[in-house]
Amino acid sequence: MQARRGRARAGAPSRRRAARAAVPTARVLLAGLTALALVAGPRDGRGADTAPVPPAEAAPAPPQRVVSLNPSLTAITLALGAEPVLVGVDDFSARQEPRVASLPRVGGLYDPSLEAVVGLRPDLVVLVPSAEQRDFRARLQAVGIPMLALNPRSFDEVLRSIETLGARLGKEGAASERVRAIEARRAAVERAAASRPRVRLVLVLQRDPLFVVGAGSFIDEMLRAAGGDNVAAGLGDGYPRASLEWLLAAAPDLVLDASGAPEPAASYWKRWPSLPAVKKGNVVALPPGLATLPGPWLDRALGALEEAIAPASGAPGAAAAPAREPSAPDRTPSPPDRTPDPADAPPSPAPPSSTAPRGPQEARP
Repeated sequence: MQARRGRARAGAPSRRRAARAAVPTARVLLAGLTALALVAGPRDGRGADTAPVPPAEAAPAPPQRVVSLNPSLTAITLALGAEPVLVGVDDFSARQEPRVASLPRVGGLYDPSLEAVVGLRPDLVVLVPSAEQRDFRARLQAVGIPMLALNPRSFDEVLRSIETLGARLGKEGAASERVRAIEARRAAVERAAASRPRVRLVLVLQRDPLFVVGAGSFIDEMLRAAGGDNVAAGLGDGYPRASLEWLLAAAPDLVLDASGAPEPAASYWKRWPSLPAVKKGNVVALPPGLATLPGPWLDRALGALEEAIAPASGAPGAAAAPAREPSAPDRTPSPPDRTPDPADAPPSPAPPSSTAPRGPQEARP
């Protein structure tokens, strides 16, 4: 680790090395989605996992020392104004959220360190339970540290997770306000979409190998709310792996590229000029995490998806969607005292298969 830091200080990385470094972010986002899809055990329909992790006993007061093991839960905690109680986070949260970058890191999405967590003396650990964390959760429970396990896979489950975590943190009012804003934005987006032709589209999470948004997730629900017909819904639930041959046959009229790959989306996809989306200039790059984090700013995600989908519908007054790249994406959720702007988007879940790729920083030896 020290040698690696030394090399980083010795000089700026080459363009090739910088390009390679941009790809793992999307892969780790994809891995985070995988973690949600791989969760085992029944759920109560409100986003809380009911089998692997027993609910913590009711506390007389909100926790004072919280460790978050998932970027979506970290984002919710920050958005609700509970930043002062965070004492540690997972590696990915620390990389994506400048407001917690200086906090102690306790490991990756798949391999959090029990010793690091225990050493922070938390009175609550919040996490998204995954099959790969069963042993960790059992050990955490054995040492008597309270846990709150949330599994925000569907749109409504994300909202319930905001409410549940808000209640546990003593931030019920802020949580209710955030949920109302999201629900109002969804209703407005759905009303506007009802007056436009539907758009056949695909949302790409990773280019090579190709992973896309399938059916049944909160992302798929937002695509449909904004007027999109997801051509990958037939591939199955979650975030399935697809082939280029399938994509060419599916012939989407709009490609939303959330891969975060270094090559511009328009340049990459023009290799396949037979794609209707390429012919029509309907290739839109989305910053990684903009529409893929099951966190507190789904109203912004809905607004950004509407902005991308509406022009491709060909509705009167809507220009063709430009093949564009994001200029300066805001991946950090706004402070709770700032009125959210749907066009101002920040950065959670998930291929349902263990074959989903992981970023190098999350890979096991």
